[in-house]
Amino acid sequence: MATRRKTSSAAAKPDEVRSVKDPKPASDPDPPLAPPKLGFVLPLSAALFLPFFYLLFFHYQIDAELRRSIAISAAMSIAGFVVTVRLIPVAARYVLRRNLFGYDINKKGTPLGLIKVPESLGIVIGIVYLVIAILFQHFNFTADSNWLVEYNAALASICFMILLGFVDDVLDVPWRIKLVLPSFAALPLLMAYAGHTTIIIPKPLIQYVGVAVLDLGWIYKLYMGMLVVFCTNSINIHAGLNGLEVGQTVVISAAILLHNLMQIGASSDHEYKQAHAFSIYLVLPLLTTSLALLSYNWYPSSVFVGDTYTYFAGMAMVVVGILGHFSETLLLFFLPQVLNFLYSCPQLFKIIPCPRHRLPRFDPQTGLLTGTKDGTLVNLFLRLFGRCSEKVLCTRLLIFQALACLLCFMLRYILAGWYK
Repeated sequence: MATRRKTSSAAAKPDEVRSVKDPKPASDPDPPLAPPKLGFVLPLSAALFLPFFYLLFFHYQIDAELRRSIAISAAMSIAGFVVTVRLIPVAARYVLRRNLFGYDINKKGTPLGLIKVPESLGIVIGIVYLVIAILFQHFNFTADSNWLVEYNAALASICFMILLGFVDDVLDVPWRIKLVLPSFAALPLLMAYAGHTTIIIPKPLIQYVGVAVLDLGWIYKLYMGMLVVFCTNSINIHAGLNGLEVGQTVVISAAILLHNLMQIGASSDHEYKQAHAFSIYLVLPLLTTSLALLSYNWYPSSVFVGDTYTYFAGMAMVVVGILGHFSETLLLFFLPQVLNFLYSCPQLFKIIPCPRHRLPRFDPQTGLLTGTKDGTLVNLFLRLFGRCSEKVLCTRLLIFQALACLLCFMLRYILAGWYK
């Protein structure tokens, strides 16, 4: 979600941002979309992908067939980056014609705050992602592939979530209903899931539990459903700044990508490696299309991503975590989102008053943001580290996200062999 002003008085969640729908079309032609910030995104992409390609082609001895499949997925995903960069301006013109746009609240009182910003551009990323993921089946799966059913079920859940996210952007679904939407979108995945429902008990606790491996049965599927609800909504509420929603998705996706490749390189079990390769096939196009969107959504944002993107991104990441069998690690990658949710609970559950927008205060004279008492990491960072610009604040939050992912890698390395 980006920071947008809505004229409707309909109730919404605290930091929800909505589009502005004019009662009549604007008479003046809309200004052309600002060019993508490729000078920022291309170096960032290189920094994220160089370690990946080094591990894939030089560091690990990976089976040639598996390396080929991953390389094909990477090539198709990079092509998706190019297509997305070209399609976003086209889609932006169409949504503006339908009066689906917003104004940036964090720039209110400045010339940038008067610009109509196209809304719900996450639909473009979702469509390109699905096309890439569907076409990739031609190169990797056969009709009798064991993974084909779960792969298509994953795509069905992601497609369902994109649809529900776009419906939310257009129809302004109430916040209470938003919480349950991911549950419906997760049904194809949960019904087709044929993996294990067991958990490995940490070694220090085995003497108390009595077994090393515990089968949870239907409780495990309930846990997966709750994980879907959390991940999709956590991206949606940790928002309010240009580039924050897409930026956190890029950081987490890159961490997931490296984690999967490291697990493939360190394992000799064929099924284990296939599960992590399966995750790579789904997260690669998410990373590249999100980088393309970031080139337009980074400060100052020329497009808004909408709930379509936040729901889609959350669903895509939770799908790769579930089917790659690393949901615990995924939650560690989501540490800032977990903290933001816990910090937000008193307001989200109406224990203390909750305003419609839980955004910082913007000073048009200095261009700086000041934190409020609302329970979000965005405001907490401003109270802890002082006033700053929107761009600096977003950068700090994304660095915190990256540090959380690094902490996850360190914990896995330190505790390996002792904890599990």
